[in-house]
Amino acid sequence: MLYLAQPAYLFLLLVIPLLFVAYALVLRIRRKRIAKFGDPALVSALMPDASTAKGWLKVTILALAWLFFVIGLARPQMGARLKEHESKGVEIMVALDVSNSMLAEDYSPNRLERSKLAISRLADKLSGDRIGLVVFAGQAYVQLPITTDYVSAKLFLNTINTASVPVQGTALAEAITTCARSFSSQSQKSRAIILITDGEDHEGEVLEVARSVAEEGIRIYCIGVGSAEGKPIPVGGELLKDRDGNIVVSRLDEQILRDIAATAGGEYVRAGNSEFGLNPIIDNIRSMDEEKFSSMVFEDYDEQYMYFFAIALFFLILEAVIPQVRNRRQLFKKEGK
Repeated sequence: MLYLAQPAYLFLLLVIPLLFVAYALVLRIRRKRIAKFGDPALVSALMPDASTAKGWLKVTILALAWLFFVIGLARPQMGARLKEHESKGVEIMVALDVSNSMLAEDYSPNRLERSKLAISRLADKLSGDRIGLVVFAGQAYVQLPITTDYVSAKLFLNTINTASVPVQGTALAEAITTCARSFSSQSQKSRAIILITDGEDHEGEVLEVARSVAEEGIRIYCIGVGSAEGKPIPVGGELLKDRDGNIVVSRLDEQILRDIAATAGGEYVRAGNSEFGLNPIIDNIRSMDEEKFSSMVFEDYDEQYMYFFAIALFFLILEAVIPQVRNRRQLFKKEGK
């Protein structure tokens, strides 16, 4: 697969249409100047070797030369070979609540967007660790399998919203189970789950699941998102109401999250507006034993820019050897007639 090491240079391709516009302006100015001397048809007859078509051809060839030159500047590369890459770290599965209650505006702009921003910053701080992402509401789904590709993790993160899980609710137990099944390592000391939610569990049995996961050596860290007094939930431009027409207020259930963290040997942190709570959790995870991971990656790239520079040079030489005037043989044939 072709890869551009410096794609910013492609903006120089905008020069190409300017070449044609500039040449068209030159021809227009030339015609105006000729018209000042006399009849344009008579002046054209006095200059039989002038060729507008040849001029356009030379500009087109020059544009092709510039095209390949710019592509060369962008440094096209191709993957040369796969190499096994080893790194040391821990495996982290992040379980993100995407239920409608996460639209409450305890934070700016709301709970869900603030959580996504915190996870994005988490990815920026990782090095050698593996990260995966599970989204959940009434059900849980793996959004991103465990990986060291932090760029992809952030791209997947940007696509998440409350429609990512069609069934509403807050299935904490299923979210924890899905995370536990998504680890690639079986190590007893290098796996952690970060659960980000408002804690309104609608399914139950979450403590039994947390205890079972802890027996496998997996720690669960919980981040409570929300406030004790609660906030209404804006959905579709209106505030969410129950069957009786009362406005639904979503409150943070800290106790269930404290119990989960205590059961699974982790830690509970309440998210704040300035400090979301990931920093102390990451510091805690750093104290875990690191494991060696191996993956196959493209280690080297073959540079291809020289071929594009060669093609650009060919077109430059071609443009230089093509005369601006008409072919002399054609002129003599016309005169003979």
